[in-house]
Amino acid sequence: MNFFSPLEEIKGIGPKTAAALNRHGFKTVKDLIYYFPRAYEDYKKTTKIADIVPGKVMIRGKIRNLHVQYTKRRNFNVTIGEVYDETGSVKAVWYNQPYRAKAFDENKEYYFTGEYGFRFNRYQIATPSAVVADDIDDMSEEKGTNGFQPIYSSKGSYDSAWFNRFFNKLRNEIALAPDLLPTAEPGARADALYNIHFPEKAEDVEEAKKYLGYEELFELILAAKLNRNENSKLRAEICPFKAENTKRFVNSLPFKLTDAQRVATWDILKDLGEPVPMNRLLQGDVGSGKTVVAAAAIYQAYKAGKQSAILAPTAVLASQHAKNLQKMLGPLGVKIALLIGATKNKTLIKNQIVKGKVDLIIGTHAIITDDTQFHNLAFAVIDEQHRFGVMQRQKLLLKTGDKETSPHLLAMTATPIPRSLQLTIFGDLDVSTISELPKGRTPIDTKIMCELEMKEKLYPVLAEKIKKKEQIYWICRLIEETGRSVSTNVKEEATKLKMIFPTANIEYLHGRMKPEEKDDIMRRFSNGEIDILVSTTVVEVGVDVPNATEIVIRDAEDFGLAQLHQLRGRVGRGTKPSECYLITTKSGEPNKRLAELQHSTDGFYLAEIDLKLRGPGEIYGKLQHGEMNLKIAKLTDTKVIARAQKDAEKVAENPENMVKYEELNCEIKKYQQLTTLN
Repeated sequence: MNFFSPLEEIKGIGPKTAAALNRHGFKTVKDLIYYFPRAYEDYKKTTKIADIVPGKVMIRGKIRNLHVQYTKRRNFNVTIGEVYDETGSVKAVWYNQPYRAKAFDENKEYYFTGEYGFRFNRYQIATPSAVVADDIDDMSEEKGTNGFQPIYSSKGSYDSAWFNRFFNKLRNEIALAPDLLPTAEPGARADALYNIHFPEKAEDVEEAKKYLGYEELFELILAAKLNRNENSKLRAEICPFKAENTKRFVNSLPFKLTDAQRVATWDILKDLGEPVPMNRLLQGDVGSGKTVVAAAAIYQAYKAGKQSAILAPTAVLASQHAKNLQKMLGPLGVKIALLIGATKNKTLIKNQIVKGKVDLIIGTHAIITDDTQFHNLAFAVIDEQHRFGVMQRQKLLLKTGDKETSPHLLAMTATPIPRSLQLTIFGDLDVSTISELPKGRTPIDTKIMCELEMKEKLYPVLAEKIKKKEQIYWICRLIEETGRSVSTNVKEEATKLKMIFPTANIEYLHGRMKPEEKDDIMRRFSNGEIDILVSTTVVEVGVDVPNATEIVIRDAEDFGLAQLHQLRGRVGRGTKPSECYLITTKSGEPNKRLAELQHSTDGFYLAEIDLKLRGPGEIYGKLQHGEMNLKIAKLTDTKVIARAQKDAEKVAENPENMVKYEELNCEIKKYQQLTTLN
């Protein structure tokens, strides 16, 4: 069976089933075969209720007395049942899953798997998974696996049992899966796919993951290397380095560059002097001074008689760049234009751009519209590049004014990228890192606090800050109550805070607002007109507000480590002492992520920790223009990465030999779009 075949070619899948599976992302035979189990259970290892001890347990039994209890506090509900066998009974609870009350047949036996412990004044199994015992027994007998079974995540009405039965029908096809990689042992792929779906023991799964993880990394790294090869064939305008020009720029600054800024600047200035387009990522922690490095490069392009452009994700950020760069570059003769949705006289400005009367164009999506044309764009800067898709970036890169050349590209990010991701996902890039902060940056004191302590420990502190005319960010997960989630929401919090701080000016901000509304609120906050800004994470990358000294992050345990670090960076941008309050819903010891954040302000260290704790799929789940497809690979496994790099390098040296690998070519092209900046 061809892996490219549509689902209807699989025996037992008709048009209706195929259409339903299509809606869940399964388009081809390969999509299904590469749908791997989320876990494995050994159903031989059950425990009698009389013998269970705290920890993970598996019980074979029935359930009775199912009912739902509602709590008015935050619209919360708990489904409670009693699991029993011939030796005793135990409570089972599911939080915010009321459908569980009708999900069981009290006459059937189930395997219940969950965490048993003492919570809310009683011993119970929290949120156990449950599968019909007869289904598992029948499947084990059919597969001959003696109870060791894969567990698949449900997709709509297609549960784990359905996937188990389906894959069992494809057992022969999976065992004969064609080889994919030119660097792997013959049959390695078929063995791995067979063992991932039909393992007899845990060791079979680990062996399968060795190949499948290598396969994923090889594809990513080869795509990156081919991107680099293709980029080397392009041509760019040369913007030559001249020492006297750079000295003039550096001497005009009211501060000294850090050593890290000097190194990054030299990397970029050298690249601008080459006839091949620069394809460089400039990463630096929040407040590390990336803008001044970009400014040095813009000045070099200006002295070469060429235009530069900066594409920013928000109008507020674009306006801030325009203000800062006007101070740095305006006195040196650089003519700057701001092009955002609210810009007046757009037609006049666009005419000046196409005639070459503007040297630096800063803006949002307005600079990549079809009617915005450049005279001789040679240098493009994309700020927070992960906020833009491939097509948006390419629109900017096609505006050189000369079809024979491509502009030099510098992407900037305040989200530090772990070394392992630099070697794989961003392997085609040259990376410059600003690893130190400018002197004089105000340290931020990070505090972890249970929400029950807020009234006593937090509100009085904030009241004093408001009296001193200092400003506060208040971050929430949601825009409004969904009826299912218990996370704090923006609108509700803004209402509560107005009662707690009646004299304060409080506004809320979220991503669904119209761009002009968001820009107006951020402008007013920047101007000091708003005391407390209640917001979702749309302020994660935002403007400098030196007067904002406090940030409160509700439901902090639900955020990723890198995102929390980004949010924390909204304060500490002035001379006043600043605090970040991480508010949790639970008392006791904080989780590892929050503890790491409290003890470190090093974004690069925190990025590595975040990668280890959550994995690349969650952190970079939607990367630039599509979904990252790492299901098995561990980007912390440096040995496998090194092997994949070495093998991919050999293949990339002679890409013409890949013609016969049709399936691999399809994967590579997908990853090439996913990982490239241009």
